[in-house]
Amino acid sequence: MIFVAPSLLSADFSRLGEAAAAAEAGGADWIHVDIMDGHFVPNLTFGPGLVAWLKKKIRLPLDVHLMVDNPRETVPWFLDAGADAVSIHVEATAHLHRDVRIIKDAGRKAGVALNPATPLSALDEILGELDYVLLMCVNPGRGSQPFIESSRSKIAALRGRLAGQPSGGPLIEIDGGVNAANIASLAADGAQIFVAGNAVFNQPDPAQAVARLKRIARSLDTP
Repeated sequence: MIFVAPSLLSADFSRLGEAAAAAEAGGADWIHVDIMDGHFVPNLTFGPGLVAWLKKKIRLPLDVHLMVDNPRETVPWFLDAGADAVSIHVEATAHLHRDVRIIKDAGRKAGVALNPATPLSALDEILGELDYVLLMCVNPGRGSQPFIESSRSKIAALRGRLAGQPSGGPLIEIDGGVNAANIASLAADGAQIFVAGNAVFNQPDPAQAVARLKRIARSLDTP
């Protein structure tokens, strides 16, 4: 089960509609929308208005990654805007279960994101509630960072932990430094949802880049 979720953070902000349409044409499974508040991470990006606009323009599910303090206040905005999946950071809330339930009770997919230095043990009491776990493979806040190689053991450890869960447990999503050269080995480590920014939108043809990433991840092509 392999999904590619192009990240609009790496797209031309003046042409986001075209970028999302190109990703869709290439066979993307989700569109990843990074929301940054300038507090939890040192950057500002999009708001719920973009999610509502994208919902009208494309058919793909919208995967909203909230890199914000106090997500309980912010989650309802993006649910109302039409987000299909919402992930919040374990480091950003003191009431993780309650905040996850807000997403689940709205009938959307709920994810929890972990920064590179956050151990998997932070998921101990919430794993059974989740649809996916988002493992950050770079420190969040900006694009174009290199993949942190120690993330590989974390991916494999989470996959091993989920092996005995009913239906395989939540999906493993990874974000940061994913490209054509490493996506196949990351799939072998156990990742299933691949957030890709520069590997899609900094390529001459983003649609072809999406299609090729999917082929490589499925071992149907070479880097």
